[in-house]
Amino acid sequence: MSELKRVILDCDPGHDDAIAIILAASKVSNLKIEAITTVAGNVEVEKNTLNALKVCDIIGLEDVPVAQGADRPLIKERQIAEEIHGETGLDGPALPEIPTKKVIEQHAVDLIIEKVLESDGDITLVPTGPLTNIALAMIREPKIVPKIKEIVLMGGGTFGNWTPAAEFNIWVDAEAAKVVFESGVPIAMFGLDVTHQALATNDIINDLAKIDNDVADFVVELLKFFAKTYKEVFDFDGGPIHDACTVAYLIDPSIFEMKHVHVGVETKGDLTYGMTVVDTLGVTGKQPNVHFASQLDSTKFWDLFTRALTSYSR
Repeated sequence: MSELKRVILDCDPGHDDAIAIILAASKVSNLKIEAITTVAGNVEVEKNTLNALKVCDIIGLEDVPVAQGADRPLIKERQIAEEIHGETGLDGPALPEIPTKKVIEQHAVDLIIEKVLESDGDITLVPTGPLTNIALAMIREPKIVPKIKEIVLMGGGTFGNWTPAAEFNIWVDAEAAKVVFESGVPIAMFGLDVTHQALATNDIINDLAKIDNDVADFVVELLKFFAKTYKEVFDFDGGPIHDACTVAYLIDPSIFEMKHVHVGVETKGDLTYGMTVVDTLGVTGKQPNVHFASQLDSTKFWDLFTRALTSYSR
C-alpha cells in the first residue's frame, strides 16, 4: 500500500457520509483518519454527531476523536434534508440508541485548527457536508490556510438538487463555501455531475448483499433506504452515494477524470443562491481554482467499494 494520507473527515452523517467513513476506515484504504468532525446539514448537528459515533462503533473505529461543530450556517437559518435521510439522519438500519464512543469536549473548529497547525502541511480536509466548519476555521485562524494540503469536498455541480441551480451542501451555507473556494487552498470538487454516476442500483445492492459481514449488512440497509427516498423524491433508480466519491478519489485517483477550472459561488442571486459557477470552457479568463470531477469509472469505483466492504471481518 502507498504512503498513508492524513485526513480529517468533516461530515453530517447522512447515509452517504456514513459510507464515506466506512470506506476511509477499511483495510483497502490508504487514509489515516486524524479526526471526524460534524456539522449541521442533513439533520441537526447533535443528530449528525450521534450518527458519526454510532458508525464508529459499528466499524470499531475507537482511537479517532469525534468533535461536534457548527450548529447553523454562518448567516442563514439552519436547513435540513430530513426527506432524504429520515428523522434520525440515518433511517433504515437498526442502530444502537446510545453509542459507546463519546464525543470529545473540544469544538470541531478548534480541533481542525489544532490538527492543521501541528501538522507538517500534510493534512487533507474532506468535507462532505456544508462548509461551515472549514470556513470558520479559516476565519478564526488564517495561519491554517497555507498549511492545508488539499480540500477534497462533495458539493455543487453544474446543476442543482435542492434548487434548480444549487446542490444541497453549498446551498445550506453558500457564504461558507465562498470563503473556502476563494481561500487559495488546492480543491478537488465532487459535485452532482460525477456523484450521480455513483448510483447504487438494485443490482449493485444485491451484489453487495452477498458480502458476509456485519458492516456490509449495515451498508446494504443504508443503501436500500437511500434508494427508496431517491426514488420517491427524485425518481432515481438507485441512491447516489455522493460523499464516498471523495474518499474513493483519495484512495485511487484514477477512478475519476478531473478538469482544472475556475469555480465561483453565488451568494446574492434570488434564483441562483448557492450555485457553483463552473467555468468549464474558460470563458471568464479567471485562474483555475478547482480540480472538478467530471467522469467516474463505474467498474473501478464499485470494485473498490466491494473490496472495502469485504475487508471488514464479521
